[in-house]
This record gives sequence, structure tokens and C-alpha cells, in this order.
Amino acid sequence: MTEAEVLTFLDEERTVVCATNGPRGFPHLMPLWYVVRDGEIWAWTYAKSQKVKNLERDARATLQVETGESYDQLRGVMFECDVIVHRETSLVQAFGEELFQRYVGDPATEMVAAQAPKRVALQFREQRRATWDHRKLAQGVY
Repeated sequence: MTEAEVLTFLDEERTVVCATNGPRGFPHLMPLWYVVRDGEIWAWTYAKSQKVKNLERDARATLQVETGESYDQLRGVMFECDVIVHRETSLVQAFGEELFQRYVGDPATEMVAAQAPKRVALQFREQRRATWDHRKLAQGVY
């Protein structure tokens, strides 16, 4: 996919699967809601979650967003990322409001304000990407 296609795709989809390195050496996969900010994926989660503990130990993650019901419709993007864990409550709250605006059409200000002290914002800095769009197979693109 081109850069424009990736950004459109990310805008259309709703869930990113985040893989971190778990404590026993196995990948730890979890779904997250996300927002694209300046071309980077951001998400939020509980500060005490396993994925945050994993990122404190190893600040790398692989993200995947995919869709399609049949083989000829599969498309997606995978990012290998370095992750910044933001803990500043005002930043986490502002991001949470942005996230809820995207998903429910309302910044949910009171709820987000109550949740922000318990949460972190995750900024995923892309290092490498792979994309696929099987709809292009019939066109001989690949």
C-alpha cells in the first residue's frame, strides 16, 4: 500500500493488535483502540497492564491492523515500533478525549478525567512496515 492508502486504511479501521515481549519470552498480543497523530499510532491503556510492564522492560512492539473476510480481500499493515510511554496526566487526559471523540463521537471528558491518572498514552514510533492488499492481486500488482 502507498502511504496515502495506509493512512486511509488506518482511518477506516478501529482496532490495532499490539504485540509486546512477554515476561516468559512469548509474544503478548492485545487489541487497542487507536488514533493516528502526525502519522504515528497512539493508544492508551492502564498503567499497570501487562503490556506496559512489558514495554518498561523492552520498549519495542509490533502492531498489526488487518481486515478482509476472504483471501482475495485481505489487506493490512504491520509496524515494528519503538514505544514511548507517556505518564503525564494532562497529556494522557487530552489524548483520551481525542480517542473517545474518534470512537464514540464524544470526548467523554468526565470519564476520561477520572481514568487519566490510572492510564498511560502509548506513542508508537515506526521503524519498519509491511503492507498487503490482496485486492490488487487480480490486477497483477504483486
